[in-house]
Amino acid sequence: MSHEQSDQERVESRAHLLPEEAAAGSENAGAQADAILTESDVREDSNVAEDTTLEHRTSDQTVTPSEPPD
Repeated sequence: MSHEQSDQERVESRAHLLPEEAAAGSENAGAQADAILTESDVREDSNVAEDTTLEHRTSDQTVTPSEPPD
């Protein structure tokens, strides 16, 4: 990420329901977003070795392959 978002900004951004979520309904999109992001953070942090640095990158920071895949 080029800049760090506050927790509140992340929740507000995620609170916009996806079409599938809107079809299922949500009584509290903000609370749902907070729970989803919290669970995601826990899973992300638990998959990292203690001596590893966790990096956050966006798709525009990926490397373009020099040769097509086989």
